[in-house]
Amino acid sequence: MPSSQLVENLCNGKAIKNRRFCQKALSTPEVIAAMDTTQLGTLIMKLKAANAKATLNVYNEIIKKLGSPQTLKALNCCVEAYKYAIL
Repeated sequence: MPSSQLVENLCNGKAIKNRRFCQKALSTPEVIAAMDTTQLGTLIMKLKAANAKATLNVYNEIIKKLGSPQTLKALNCCVEAYKYAIL
């Protein structure tokens, strides 16, 4: 099945809330070259991990600047969740 059809099938799934974003996010050359659902799934996970790493870096920068213990505790919970997501 051509990768464009794989992406279209995925982005038109019931679980996808924003189809336009899905199609845009999956329009990279690597995704376009995907030959099957396994390759597509692997590429999606790599994209998610990269995004999670970027978000984790933002959280870590915010933590360095904070003084409120409550906010620090909440952000540390987010950091742990993103570390888990990256794994």
